[in-house]
Amino acid sequence: MRNPGLPRQQGLYDPAQEHDACGVGFVANIRGEKSHSVVEQGIEVLVRLEHRGACGCDPDTGDGAGLLVQVPDAFLRREMRGLGVELPEPGRYAPGMVFLARDEAVAARQMELFEEQVRSEGQQVLGWREVPHRPDAVGRMARQGLPRIRQLFVAARGAAAQDPDAFERKLYVICRMVEKRVEAELAGHFFYVPSLSARTIVYTGMLISRQIRDFFPDVVDPDFQSALCLVHSRYSTNTLGAWDLAHPFRYLAHNGEINTIQGNQNWMRAREGTMASELLGDDLHKLYPIMREGASDSARLDNAL
Repeated sequence: MRNPGLPRQQGLYDPAQEHDACGVGFVANIRGEKSHSVVEQGIEVLVRLEHRGACGCDPDTGDGAGLLVQVPDAFLRREMRGLGVELPEPGRYAPGMVFLARDEAVAARQMELFEEQVRSEGQQVLGWREVPHRPDAVGRMARQGLPRIRQLFVAARGAAAQDPDAFERKLYVICRMVEKRVEAELAGHFFYVPSLSARTIVYTGMLISRQIRDFFPDVVDPDFQSALCLVHSRYSTNTLGAWDLAHPFRYLAHNGEINTIQGNQNWMRAREGTMASELLGDDLHKLYPIMREGASDSARLDNAL
């Protein structure tokens, strides 16, 4: 029997699919035409999903909110040119969104390790950009854990420069290796890479949906353009709110809860003994363990994906 409190089935809405979960939204131009309008519409979806997110004892600190867009080339090219860096053509460079430790010396070492890993994988470091953000736009608890927010720009070199998919695989290897190196040398200090890709970039954090425009001025710039915008407003369930657990992740935004998390992790670890890849070759073994320790259920699913 239909719940009389729910609307009747209409368009894409079906009352049988009602669930309590995080908020996820997606806006895209089906012709692949990039514009700031798509980003603005995505942000508006995110703001309207605030009721699907949550906050804790500090009502101005959210469990997390963010967006994933295509690399906004015109915007980043303009910004890096202002820093004296000329970016290669689209697809041959990758911006990485990086959350660094609050301690200045530790953050500097994390950046060094990142650059070392980029070079050891045969790619080129173009430079860093400090991402503008407004701490006063978020709550007290969010500010207490606020990381240093930087963007690292990597240029494709060697075989990776000729094949976009090969470049993406190499970026994945770099990202996983630097996570492992930072954990081994600087355990206990915060470090997280929301995205490292020549195709997409993630702006996310311990935000309430409505705070993203004020916190990240980048996303309201007219040159910040994309043909798609994936947004997420988080309601944490089996983990607390944290800067590194806000969605979207690198490949997905998830609006449920996975209760078989330990079993899934065990199965994934077991598979590592038999995995092989013609595309990744010897790089495959650099990635183990595939799942990042201490991550949420959704984050580990993203690692596996």
